[in-house]
Amino acid sequence: MTSAAPDTSRNRADALPKSWTPGEVEAAMYERWVAAGYFEADATSGKPAYSVVLPPPNVTGNLHIGHALDHTLMDTLTRRKRMQGYEVLWLPGMDHAGIATQTMVEKQLAVDGKTKEDFGRELFIDKVWDWKRDSGGAIQWQMRALGDGVDWSRDRFTMDDGLSRAVQTIFKRLYDAGLIYRAERLVNWSPALRTAISDIEVKYEDVDGELVSLRYGSLDDAEPHVVVATTRVETMLGDTAVAVHPDDPRYKALIGTTLEHPITGRRIPIIADDYVDPEFGTGAVKITPAHDPNDFEMGVRHNLPMPNIMDERGRIIGTGTEFDGMDRFEARIAVRERLAAEGRIVAEKRPYVHSVGHSERSGEPIEPRLSMQWWVKVETLAKAAGDAVRNGDTVIHPASSEPRWFEWVDNMHDWCISRQLWWGHRIPIWYGPEGEVICVGPDETAPEGYVQDPDVLDTWFSSGLWPFSTMGWPDATPELEKFYPTSVLVTGYDILFFWVARMMMFGTFVADDAVLTAGKGGERQVPFKDVFLHGLVRDQFGKKMSKSRGNGIDPLVWINEYGADTLRFTLARAAQPGGDLSVGEPHALASRSFVTKLFNATKFALMNGARPGELPDRAALTDADRWILDRLEEVRAEVDSALDGYEFGKACEALYHFAWDELCDWYLELTKVQFAADGSRAQATQVVLGTVLDAVLRLLHPVIPFVTESLWQALTGGESLVIAAWPQASGVATDQVSAQRISDTQRLITEIRRFRGDQGLADKQKVAAKLIGLDTAGLTELHDSVANLARLTEPGDDFAATATVEVRLSGATVTVELDTSGAVDLDAERRRLEKDLAAAEKELAGTAAKLGNEAFLAKAPEPVVAKIKGRQEVAAAEVARIGARLAELSGK
Repeated sequence: MTSAAPDTSRNRADALPKSWTPGEVEAAMYERWVAAGYFEADATSGKPAYSVVLPPPNVTGNLHIGHALDHTLMDTLTRRKRMQGYEVLWLPGMDHAGIATQTMVEKQLAVDGKTKEDFGRELFIDKVWDWKRDSGGAIQWQMRALGDGVDWSRDRFTMDDGLSRAVQTIFKRLYDAGLIYRAERLVNWSPALRTAISDIEVKYEDVDGELVSLRYGSLDDAEPHVVVATTRVETMLGDTAVAVHPDDPRYKALIGTTLEHPITGRRIPIIADDYVDPEFGTGAVKITPAHDPNDFEMGVRHNLPMPNIMDERGRIIGTGTEFDGMDRFEARIAVRERLAAEGRIVAEKRPYVHSVGHSERSGEPIEPRLSMQWWVKVETLAKAAGDAVRNGDTVIHPASSEPRWFEWVDNMHDWCISRQLWWGHRIPIWYGPEGEVICVGPDETAPEGYVQDPDVLDTWFSSGLWPFSTMGWPDATPELEKFYPTSVLVTGYDILFFWVARMMMFGTFVADDAVLTAGKGGERQVPFKDVFLHGLVRDQFGKKMSKSRGNGIDPLVWINEYGADTLRFTLARAAQPGGDLSVGEPHALASRSFVTKLFNATKFALMNGARPGELPDRAALTDADRWILDRLEEVRAEVDSALDGYEFGKACEALYHFAWDELCDWYLELTKVQFAADGSRAQATQVVLGTVLDAVLRLLHPVIPFVTESLWQALTGGESLVIAAWPQASGVATDQVSAQRISDTQRLITEIRRFRGDQGLADKQKVAAKLIGLDTAGLTELHDSVANLARLTEPGDDFAATATVEVRLSGATVTVELDTSGAVDLDAERRRLEKDLAAAEKELAGTAAKLGNEAFLAKAPEPVVAKIKGRQEVAAAEVARIGARLAELSGK
């Protein structure tokens, strides 16, 4: 063995605190990492690239438990890759969050009785920027508390000049390609916000409403009439048809005729359409094309008029009735009351529970509303996004999510990209005095006298460019050449269809751009090679977290109470591809215990001189040393395989059980005897233990970076785990003999401990004992370890065996004779033995019955018969052994 380096490990143990107190360590440690530049990516590096862009949280947001999961998984991936020798870019940033931010600033103005109109567009936008500088981005310091290893020098914001340039560039390219157009179509409208909102900003809730069945046509049953049902009776003011199924015999004669509208007096047609379900309700439906998505499609098919009966605030307009000017909900009551007075209400069902879309921002029911908006024609873009996955250019993990991806992109509707807001990227369309329409690119100016479109773009438009706009596109940059396409996108499956789809559409649209293909052989580029989809965080009982249930988890509370490592390990250990994860305080407590166990184990090791170094020859090591080194190699391979497949939970479980069950509970205990041995044996143990701990801390660092950094620096004296190397394969074959000996030793100790427990012996109470057969079992070297861990002492001259425990191991049976006089409850021992005897006799009788059954013996395969005979022999031996022991206790 090589000469040992001066032992400074005890001093390093003293440098560690008595216990791990994360609140006293984590913040300062993180700032040291940032100051050292560990997380800054070098675009000129010759290392292989690994890049991830952070899904940009809203500038108005706070770190919620979903963010904490996202960030933990991304940090785990990037920290590991950095340790593996990659040039890593984890690029952070924030989204300007058009609706949320504008709403927040408007609320602040309202405190002083002001509105945005009081300031005008330019001044109001200045106020939003002021808010962003002063109050926005609280999530950034929360990310620091979590330990995010992002490159803060490249922090981006979707309203940065560079990203705004990218937005204008792609808008013009899409517009020039005929993929952006303006049209009056149905949108999700928020009367409170007075803007269209995206599908992802609509949350559906079950509400108590009313189902009103009303009668069109004559009130005379003998005259033509139709009964329809609706939950929004006020929209009947905009009805332009009644639809029935073409094959419905009840309405054959009415198809093609008209009925008088009960309130407006207009004549509206009865049309036939296959969309109508003749089995549902009366088989007839009212058609309001300007205020219902399905009705709109039917209106297009049948060329129906589409009167818009609501203004931007949700008030009735243009009907020429007494309801004009009423709020939509006020009109709902008034219209129903008038129809009832005229005898046209056939039936009312109140309350009637149905699903209603609500604005995520304002909380109000959204209103489907016909509106002039800007749209992206998605057919070719969506096909390209689907083909990228079909062709394997982008791989979705887990693969089980692929069908949902294809279902979405293959059936995508055109995308409404305009919003009636002031905060955001203003649409680069200008209108001339004679009705001219031009699109102005980032390096162009509109002619004098032209007026810019007042709307801004959907926030998802700019965030759809995130993977490449953040690296400088449309300009050629070292970042794009080095780090694009990104390696993986980590996000929840719930936004697969919104954000991920938009990034894929835009990314494939510019896939042939010279700036993106530079240095890559001219090959088309996709925004990311892998998409990893994780599930939603639920409470410990598997229920969805919500404010109403009060079961949500504030990650900052957990960080303050338990530390960032505990939060991170809890989330990562529960994460699996595509599956939801359940976490609660019991899981956090288990993770905290694990962190504490790791801290105490390392401190114990340091106090005993553990240090990593050149390992002695395998022949000079004990069975325990060889076993723990081999198990470390197996676990390292398992962790690598799991993390390569985004199986974070599997990797964490492997490390948890190895570190706790094998390293701490077994090997550390076995080392106590080895540390007490001669100098060379103790030194070898110090190096083995130090080497194993070194590797374990490296393997755990991506998930729990703070405690591992503190312990590793104390153990090795190294600069930082952030830039340390990831453990590599040892190249040494597993020693199966040592593995079996340690397995036998564990079984032997476990059985002795079980006997002690049955006898009610205190854990620390030592019992004189003889171990017979260790040499035959090949465990002579482990005698002292067995005695130490089983709390046995050498027998004295007055030793008299009062109990015997026989343990069948792989190579032999070891007999443990114990002198429990004065220490064992004899009555309890008799009861235990009688219970064991009954079980052995039952087994003996069962095997005898089977072997005495001629029919069974005639049909059973020989191996099965042989196995039963073996069981019979064991049972017979047990009956004899236990019977003899009971006789001893009885003095016979």
